[in-house]
Amino acid sequence: MTTNIDNTNTSRRNFLRILGWGSFFTTLGVSSVGFIRFLYPNVLFEKPSTFTVGSLDEFKLDKTANYQVYENWKAEHSVWIVREKNRIYAVQAKCTHLGCTPNYFAEEGIFKCPCHGSRFRFNGENLAGPAPRPLDRLAIYIGNDGQIIVDKSRGYTFKEFNKKGAYAEV
Repeated sequence: MTTNIDNTNTSRRNFLRILGWGSFFTTLGVSSVGFIRFLYPNVLFEKPSTFTVGSLDEFKLDKTANYQVYENWKAEHSVWIVREKNRIYAVQAKCTHLGCTPNYFAEEGIFKCPCHGSRFRFNGENLAGPAPRPLDRLAIYIGNDGQIIVDKSRGYTFKEFNKKGAYAEV
């Protein structure tokens, strides 16, 4: 009997020893992979924050219209360009309620949010729905070469709409 008990203790001891060393080397291996991964930086490839929308000649107003909304940059940059008689500005295509992307309806001259029904005038002013404030505007300026440049890194809320940068005079 003592032989079976000694063999059982020995095999149990060997099993626990192997399990312990196996756990140690597994932890060491995973930690080494994590350490090596730490040495290489995470690179985020983001679009530049500024982009050119064109020259002022491309944003003409009809003689009977007071404004014109251009949707060319909605899909790629989430921006509408709005041209009024004396100014041009960039409206961010992001609802101020929960961040959905509204759609522009030219016949009615309003933006409608498909998520919760917020409505905004052509200039971003909120008309109806749960949106707590007007649509934000992005920095816009006319470069030395006459090209209109939008800077998405600088936004303006409705309290700042009259600040230089929230619009460009034309």
